[in-house]
Amino acid sequence: MYENVMKQFNHAADTMNLDKGIRKILASTNSEISVHFPVKMDDGSIEVFNGYRVQHNNALGPYKGGLRFHPAVDIDTARALAIWMTWKTALAGLPFGGGKGGVTIDPKKYSMGELERITRRFTYALGENIGPDVDIPAPDVNTNPQIMAWIADTFSSTKSPSTRMLNLHVVTGKPIGSGGLKGRDRATGYGVVSSIKYWAKLKGVNLQGKTFAVQGFGNVGYWASHFMMELGAKLIAVQDASGTIFNEEGIDAEALHNHVGNHNGVIKGFPDTQKIDNSEFYSINCDILIPAALSNQITIDNAAGVKAMLIAEGANGPIDTEGEKILLERGIDILPDILCNAGGVTGSYYEWLQNKRSENYNIDTVLKMIDEKLGEAFEKTVNSANKYNTDWRTGAYCVALERIQQTYKERGVFP
Repeated sequence: MYENVMKQFNHAADTMNLDKGIRKILASTNSEISVHFPVKMDDGSIEVFNGYRVQHNNALGPYKGGLRFHPAVDIDTARALAIWMTWKTALAGLPFGGGKGGVTIDPKKYSMGELERITRRFTYALGENIGPDVDIPAPDVNTNPQIMAWIADTFSSTKSPSTRMLNLHVVTGKPIGSGGLKGRDRATGYGVVSSIKYWAKLKGVNLQGKTFAVQGFGNVGYWASHFMMELGAKLIAVQDASGTIFNEEGIDAEALHNHVGNHNGVIKGFPDTQKIDNSEFYSINCDILIPAALSNQITIDNAAGVKAMLIAEGANGPIDTEGEKILLERGIDILPDILCNAGGVTGSYYEWLQNKRSENYNIDTVLKMIDEKLGEAFEKTVNSANKYNTDWRTGAYCVALERIQQTYKERGVFP
């Protein structure tokens, strides 16, 4: 993942002739935090956990990015994702930099009480490295509003009682009752579909009746499917860790969502669908592909079989650089991750702003603001790609890098 990120960065930097000094700054992270902390388990035993937080760049504002609980969390993964967040927030025009991190665990192996203690102890271990104007975590893989509420409570509890309420926006993605944003749960999936709508308008494509397939049916995959179906598009295939299901006549996203909720979070066994081999997923004959799960899924091995006219990256880095070359040569449009899935961090920005201002936005206002931000970012991406005669991913990177470069040139580099 990190290698892929740096290839994309270097290509964009070459394309726009990024200042050499600024290029050196952005090729490195500002800080990489590794913590090891003990937690008492339900049976009274002690386990030591490893946690990470990588802070890439804060030229535009506080670091911003998710915390994930996953066995594959390590410093390299956090580094790559933090860099992506810098580009994503810069492209979206947000006053944030990029950060990412997590704890190396499989959360399914721990009780709710153990997860709470792990979360609170990790928060305490990070200490002053996070804060509402320093570094603002958010939900990511295997983390959720409840975990964000525990982080906010732990962090604010270490502060003076008189300032406690001023620190609750140390995280975003909180439950509504704890200062969360209405609509934050669907913001990323909504942003994916907003990007697809702007693409369709540009290309003169009517989404009514268009077919689409989704990899991953978690939060992003479900909400993207929900909003695509509202536009009249037809979901014909879904893949997750349990397998791939297909129905040419269409799959009801709401019924599948209920099934997943009642069957340990997986799509396996959903009625009235055909089970097909996982290797066939990316060669399904559909109009739009939405990879919304893992990185490096479309590669040199399967890119030639893709039949869709558009790939909308709901996940981070689902296409590697070699696979992307093949797709572009074949004329397949790609909505890059730093644009397509930026609805989540944009929603997080409005939650952070809502908390700072002691306001309370309604859901229609939230979705409208997200749509407007992504519309501006889409237009800038297309204009940049046209300016440099390049693809949309490189165009999006150039927009982000130009914004950061301007900031460094105006402020200078201390001392």
